[in-house]
Parts: sequence; C-alpha cells; structure tokens
Amino acid sequence: MPLLKKSPISYNPYFLLPFLVWVIAGGILLFAFSRQVLFFSVNTHYSDIADWFMYYATWLGQAEIIVPILFVLMLIPRFRNWWYFTTALLCNVVPFLVQHFIKEWLNHPRPRLLFRGIPGMHYLPQWPELLHTSFPSGHSEGAFSFFCFLSLILTTRYRKAGILFFLLALTVCYSRIYLTAHFFDDVYVGSIIGTLGTMLVFSIMEKYKGSFFKKKDNFS
Repeated sequence: MPLLKKSPISYNPYFLLPFLVWVIAGGILLFAFSRQVLFFSVNTHYSDIADWFMYYATWLGQAEIIVPILFVLMLIPRFRNWWYFTTALLCNVVPFLVQHFIKEWLNHPRPRLLFRGIPGMHYLPQWPELLHTSFPSGHSEGAFSFFCFLSLILTTRYRKAGILFFLLALTVCYSRIYLTAHFFDDVYVGSIIGTLGTMLVFSIMEKYKGSFFKKKDNFS
C-alpha cells in the first residue's frame, strides 16, 4: 500500500521543495508585474479543451471532492482510527477557517467586478459569476491543504508522489485565474495558508500521537 505503514514525518520533500520554488517564483512575479498583467496573462490564453479541463480541475479544491476522498481512505484498516480522523479533519479545517476569516474580513472584489468593461476577458456563461470575497482563494487553500496532507501520509517508498500532488494543487490555482474567479495574489496566498497550516497541524498531531491516540483507539 502507498499509504502509512509507520509513523510519518511532518514534511515531504517532494512536495515541500516544489512548494518553496513556487513561493519564491510567485513572490518575484508579484513584485515584477501588476495584478492586471498577471491575471490576463493566464485568462486570455484559452481554448475549448482548456475551458472544459479547467472547469473540472477546479473541483479538486472543493469540499465535495476532498471530504469523500478523506473518508474513503478510512476503508484502509490502518486509517480506521481516531488519529487519522482527527488529523485529516484538523489539517483541512484549520487552514480553511483562517482563509475564510481573512476573505470575509477584507471582502476584496474579484476580477469580474474589478475588470468589468475591460476588453479581452475570457469567461463563459456557465461559469459562476463571482464578484466579491476574492482574497485569498479558498479553492487554492483547499487544494494545497488536501494534497499536502496526502503527501504527508505517504510511506517513504512512495513519497515521490508528492510531486504529482503539488502539480495537482498548482493546477487548481491556475484554474481559478483562468475561470476569472481570482487574481494571482489570491491563489498565491491561499496556497501558502493551505500548505503551512496543514504542515503545522500535522506536526502537532504527530508529536502528541503517542500521548492521546493509542493503537487500541481504532474504530470497530
């Protein structure tokens, strides 16, 4: 099985190192280019295939996909215990609450509202018309929390799959700009909240696993 056989560690280099590159590169892009340039550099490069793919790729950052997968993993005997259940819950909920608080507090306008009237914006009628609470991106936070968590519960033999998980999370970020839902800085900060929040919670849960979660604490 590619999943947990022994106590994991609180980072996966195959996910963490690409994430660090993303943080550095993203910071440089934010410093060098305006929000408008970064947004239209993604949104205006489109095709029929990309329209279809991005619409469905963005679902990977939604609770409707994340929650069922986390529960399906409990079909594996070693995950039918309170440690996994509590860790999976907190690793995905805590970062969500952080980004949701910031989002509602700032209530920044989204591209469809801020760039309304500017020619060249690509969007389709079937895409949700989102106008408010842009910063940070909830889908980007959710995707990075989810895929970071999955990378952390891989065994050493399969930890290279962390690269794939990172790319899937990054695809969600790209899709949010493509679909006119967010700016680059929205997805950038969302990804940082998701990853750092998950790693922090996971490391705490790992540290106290022996004290509060015994082998006998399995679901029957």
